[in-house]
Amino acid sequence: MGGANAVTRPAAVVLARGLGTRMRRPAADVALREDQALVADRGIKALIPVGRPFLDFVLQSLADAGVVDVCVVIGPEHDVIRRRYEHELRPSRFSLQFAIQPEPRGTADAVLAAERFVGGRPFLVVNADNLYPVPALAQLIGAAGPAVIGYRRDALVRDGNIDPARIARFALIWSDSAGRLARIVEKPEPPIADDPAALVSMNSWRFSPAIFAAARAIAPSVRGELELQDAVRWAIERGGVSFSVIPYSGGVLDLSSRADIASVAERLAGVAVRL
Repeated sequence: MGGANAVTRPAAVVLARGLGTRMRRPAADVALREDQALVADRGIKALIPVGRPFLDFVLQSLADAGVVDVCVVIGPEHDVIRRRYEHELRPSRFSLQFAIQPEPRGTADAVLAAERFVGGRPFLVVNADNLYPVPALAQLIGAAGPAVIGYRRDALVRDGNIDPARIARFALIWSDSAGRLARIVEKPEPPIADDPAALVSMNSWRFSPAIFAAARAIAPSVRGELELQDAVRWAIERGGVSFSVIPYSGGVLDLSSRADIASVAERLAGVAVRL
């Protein structure tokens, strides 16, 4: 589908393998509908019903940005996700495949699970529990090479559903004078966390296939996982890969915990979906 022009556009890999630990965690002050509670108890954030399953909106945003080929990385226990899009709702605007990450060994390992799908193409990587602005995704598609969106903190607070305290715990990125990614710090502490020059990484990337060698080369982090930011550092420092930083002022909807469900559902109320 998409003809010859589709071949030149990057594919997209959606990371939906996580255990959903925060989503599973009970919250006495959060009232959920029965259908929302059933999905939250299983930790399948991508299918939390917010008018429609959240992943519907994520996939639509990719299609609206121009992506024509999508791979969703899931666990072997996530047949419910595969069943929805292979049997209940077959997308017509893009092709959809699935890749299995056998164990939840981190985001870099999740990207490796999609290597066969990617082949030699450039590709985007996004989270299944974040809804990114279509213009930001379109800028990644239009980038000349590997790139990352750097979100401005004030815009994330203003236009998204993430409060400042949570944003302060997200990874920060810095660019050099040429606009290339120079530094990335996960869970920064003050004074680094307060640096006004830093932008926030919400894990929206454009990669070349070179990221796979980097993901295989890194060691597990202190959390025992193969982390995507470590693969990016290796690609820059050892692989000679250059990432452009695309500054963006706009919000992201985050669906990490039960406390996020109501605000996300409110923002998406009445939004039509066409897959």
